[in-house]
Amino acid sequence: MDRENNAASVMSGAIASARRGIAHVFVRDLTLKAMLGVHDFEKLEPQRVIINVDLTVRERNEPLEDNIHKVVSYEKVVDHIRQIVSEGHVHLVETLAEMIARECLKNPYVLAARVRVEKPDIFPEARSVGVEIERRKDIS
Repeated sequence: MDRENNAASVMSGAIASARRGIAHVFVRDLTLKAMLGVHDFEKLEPQRVIINVDLTVRERNEPLEDNIHKVVSYEKVVDHIRQIVSEGHVHLVETLAEMIARECLKNPYVLAARVRVEKPDIFPEARSVGVEIERRKDIS
């Protein structure tokens, strides 16, 4: 298995691949209240954020055995995101996205993370604004 190709597969759009031995773990539209923003009004009370995460995960070469300890748990991903958001004010959506990606990449089986953070209540003319980043492990 070529681990560099596995991590690069997120960038090519082929997130899950039996040939490469990778799976796709994701969280869709996780909506939380966060202290986020650079403006004074954004520092007064939490605002809604919508978070999406896509993880490229190296599959193990062993039977799954219906055991949660043998997978990258989306429940743990959500718990980590909740913890990060609860730790206090962050100025930039880019910073929050980086914090989430960094935490996801701590898992030895996660090869790459794509994180989108949206603020849906900023402009009445827009459904949302935000940022999407993609980070991968340096496995060279």
